Amino acid sequence: MSDKVAIITGAGTGIGQASAAALAEKGWSIVLSGRRTEPLEETAQSLSDDALVVSTDVTDAGSIANLFAATRQRFGRLDLLFNNAGRGAGGLLEDLPLEEWKSVVDTNLTGAFVCTQHAFRMMKAQDPMGGRIINNGSISAQVPRPNSAPYTATKHAMTGLTKSTSLDGRKYNIACGQIDIGNAYTPMTARMGGGVPQASGEMMPEPTMAVENVSNAVVYMAEMPLDANVQFMTVMATKMPFIGRG
Repeated sequence: MSDKVAIITGAGTGIGQASAAALAEKGWSIVLSGRRTEPLEETAQSLSDDALVVSTDVTDAGSIANLFAATRQRFGRLDLLFNNAGRGAGGLLEDLPLEEWKSVVDTNLTGAFVCTQHAFRMMKAQDPMGGRIINNGSISAQVPRPNSAPYTATKHAMTGLTKSTSLDGRKYNIACGQIDIGNAYTPMTARMGGGVPQASGEMMPEPTMAVENVSNAVVYMAEMPLDANVQFMTVMATKMPFIGRG
């Protein structure tokens, strides 16, 4: 069993799954969390024998508490939390149902905050004290896409949470950084090849990049000593319309 333990939310597919595999390859013990057990179990089978699967709904405080309790019981400590779980909601801003807004906020922002609270409690109580938190910000934390108000608002807010976590964690030797990702190829971004809305109102295909570029960056951030931190990192497809967007 590794002496480095990571919790990854949204670990069953996409960026979470790829990051779990990359960290496991470096010898980390992985706690895989997400709403759907089946993809988590499939991911666990491809990792080391000590991977732990915990079905978790990050919009439910009790479910999050169970995730951290299971981690403590199995491994006794926590060295990394990757706040990766998230969802979006599309459509005209003025027509978006309030419940859709609340669901995105509960998943992307409140869920990350409650996970961060539990990580703080574990990391400040363990010996040696400390650990690292990585937040998945998305390039929408910097520049919005059309018709994405809930997602963009939560990702901008994630930047504030990252900064506050980084500041408030100093006294406990807890480092916090944020990775902003643009067009990593996953099932969620496969549609980009067929065209996505642009600020001009046009539909245009966008280039993507291999998701391994993201997972390798997460490993780089995770494996730094706690006296060093990547505060913010942007990893994006080189030719996507981000710089100069609009």
